[in-house]
Amino acid sequence: MKKTVMLSLLLLVSVISYAQVDLSYYLPKGYTYNPAVPTPEQVLGYQVGEWHVTHDQLVMYMKAVADASDRVIFEEIGRTYEKRPQTMLTISSPRNLEYIEQIKAERKKLRDPQESPAIEEMPIVMFMGYSVHGNEASGANASLLAAYHFAAANELESELEDVILLLDPAINPDGVNRFASWVNSFKAYNLNGDPNGIEYNEAWPRGRTNHYWFDLNRDWLPVQHPESRNRVKVFQDWLPNIHLDFHEMGTNSTFFFQPGIPSRVHPLTPKKNQELTDKIGSYHAKALDELGSLYFTRESYDDFYYGKGSTYPDVQGSIGILFEQASARGHLQESDNGMLSFPFAIRNQFTANLSSYKAAVEMRKELNSWMQEFYQGIDEEANADVNKAYIFGSEQDDSKSYHLADLILQHEIEVFSLKEDIAVNGQEFKAENAYIVPVNQPQYRLIKAMFETRTAFEDSLFYDISAWTYPMAFNLDYMALNSKILNLANVEKVDKNSFALKEGQVIGSPGAYQYALPWTDYYAPKAAYDLLEKGFRVRVSTEEFATPEGQSFGRGTLLIDAGESGLGVSEFFTSLQEIAAEAHVDIYGLSTGYTSGVNLGSRTILPLQTPKVALLVDGSVDSYEAGEIWHLLDQRYEMPVTLLPVDRVRGSVLDRYNVIIMPDGSYGELGNSGASALKSWVSNGGTLLAKGRALQFLAKQEIGNFEFRSRPEEAPALQKSYADYSNAEGAKVTGGAIFNARLDTTHPIGFGYAKAEIHTFRNDNLWLEPSKNPYANPLIYTDAPLASGYLHPSNVEGLKNGAVIRISAVGRGRIVGFADNMNFRAFWYGTNKLFANAVFFGQIIDGGTAR
Repeated sequence: MKKTVMLSLLLLVSVISYAQVDLSYYLPKGYTYNPAVPTPEQVLGYQVGEWHVTHDQLVMYMKAVADASDRVIFEEIGRTYEKRPQTMLTISSPRNLEYIEQIKAERKKLRDPQESPAIEEMPIVMFMGYSVHGNEASGANASLLAAYHFAAANELESELEDVILLLDPAINPDGVNRFASWVNSFKAYNLNGDPNGIEYNEAWPRGRTNHYWFDLNRDWLPVQHPESRNRVKVFQDWLPNIHLDFHEMGTNSTFFFQPGIPSRVHPLTPKKNQELTDKIGSYHAKALDELGSLYFTRESYDDFYYGKGSTYPDVQGSIGILFEQASARGHLQESDNGMLSFPFAIRNQFTANLSSYKAAVEMRKELNSWMQEFYQGIDEEANADVNKAYIFGSEQDDSKSYHLADLILQHEIEVFSLKEDIAVNGQEFKAENAYIVPVNQPQYRLIKAMFETRTAFEDSLFYDISAWTYPMAFNLDYMALNSKILNLANVEKVDKNSFALKEGQVIGSPGAYQYALPWTDYYAPKAAYDLLEKGFRVRVSTEEFATPEGQSFGRGTLLIDAGESGLGVSEFFTSLQEIAAEAHVDIYGLSTGYTSGVNLGSRTILPLQTPKVALLVDGSVDSYEAGEIWHLLDQRYEMPVTLLPVDRVRGSVLDRYNVIIMPDGSYGELGNSGASALKSWVSNGGTLLAKGRALQFLAKQEIGNFEFRSRPEEAPALQKSYADYSNAEGAKVTGGAIFNARLDTTHPIGFGYAKAEIHTFRNDNLWLEPSKNPYANPLIYTDAPLASGYLHPSNVEGLKNGAVIRISAVGRGRIVGFADNMNFRAFWYGTNKLFANAVFFGQIIDGGTAR
């Protein structure tokens, strides 16, 4: 009680003195500072915490510090989607900065059991990453203090001979800037902290995410975005011993530092990692005790999913540390613990930054030795593993195989390309589009994390997803290899620096009778849109056919001619060559329409319209899923998409589009008028794609025919332990797992897929009932749905033989309903084409199969 009162008094004091707060409020006692290094206020014109720093201001200050201090190197490590620079300060002694490349080379030896690096003399490296979530702003603003203190404090001069600090002031520049602009726009000079104020209630999609509304703190392992690739490169170049990850949480909480919940640590993370995390935690506790700040540890957060900034390091001999500070979400806000000021939040973050530095200085040899020890045991573990390598590939789709190989290469893992066809247990893997990853290499544990399937867990609660098995996510053929098969395979090491997806080509000559584009490659939709947009006549075959020369083409193959484009034979052929090259697909010239199967004038070959797509956004729409769809269509398929706010849904607006996409969301704001507009639009021939709760909205409005399964009732109990309630209910949540499903490859939704077996991803418990029309269920779960990850036993029946995709006809239009997320976090390449098929081929689905 006394401690709570003390904290409230501290918070109130910080509010009372808010206008007078100066640098001494933040900086530790006992230090003097080089006057040649400018303070944040001298550069920005305001004191830290008085305003939220915008990204351009942040960069400006970091450059000013680097210009003024010989301890600091400023560099740009990349650019975001919005072309903001990703910046990093390297802070150390001038001597260390002069020999950076030599230090990096020596640190690489920590990963090689055959090397003996000079541990005694080796500097420790600490990465400090702030505000990967843009609206968790105390981190980015604390980076101003960290840059100043470590660059200017005179007393650090000798210590920095043994320390190298990597300071990333804003891991998510676009989100940081979006949020700062919001809260600064609504800041009053007389603060009252009322949480109802607009300052604390951001507009959709909020500042947490990047340009395409992705959570960058889930992208360390998938590396699907430029921000992630650039920072992972820094990690792999430096191999930091400590990796700090500064976040914020709910306003009514206090301050969290790791370790998290012990039972929720990934089994591939060594126990010593958690012991060292706990030892470093004692430094944070002491520093926060001195401030009188409340904190907690070993609760709420976990270390399971390796895609987070605080967990990715743990499987690589580093110590990842998550900090979560209660958020003011503006400049001042009421909380259960009193008034919470932005400066107070910043000071807690900076204090944890300083305590981490103190731990790094005092644990330098121990942490360098730990990284060496981590990798010294790898050979023994790999040799004991019955799986000596993993092979993956797709006979018909070079692009998906390439993208998985490229993902793996980002993590300093060796990948080998197959130079000849081989068969393993009856499964063929083709040269040039299959790859092998040996497990006996330094990143053994990370490789296992990427390829393993796991359905048994110590704990039944997860802060994030419980499975991410990559070859399943990419829908690739794969298997583990024993040493005999691995040694017999003819392979070539992939050079990461020159590895590229090969260009497509037109196979044939100008003046062909028709040109055929198989729908098997990942980028076929990209080529299709380009063909349609250029005005070529594009038709899709709903049946298989073969040329007189014996070449077979599957369902979904596009037949192309110049149509009414006005291009001559030579110009048309040149245009096809350009499209094939840019989309990495092969297009084939056909000499005759007299093909076997069906002829090329068959009624089963249907004309396609150019998709004119509107993606509903804003309001109750799930911004993550909306962003995943936008990213897929904009970045991968290079299709223009209208981001249509839900409050613009009315008949005169919808008439511009023939495809409308409703990501997951409640859609209550559409009301009866919006629902009526959608129903009329679909009835007139539109294709509507809807996911999850959007389907519930449509069903309630009697638009289409969709039903959902309910959870089976539990056996009644007279009494249960109150203390178990939270965990018992939380265990029923499907936080993210992989499921077995069966695809009808003859259905337009299944075009381009060679096999019926497919893996899907879901992270909710909304169970879609299959249609009574068996032709309207192109994708269903199997009767043993769980493939990888955690699923509560009570959820199994809800999924067994349930619908993943269900089609409903409304008038002349079609609704394609999705139970699962086909585009999860941009790395679920395996089901992206199911979504694309709905966009391109929803228009040709036979009405009789959807009623």
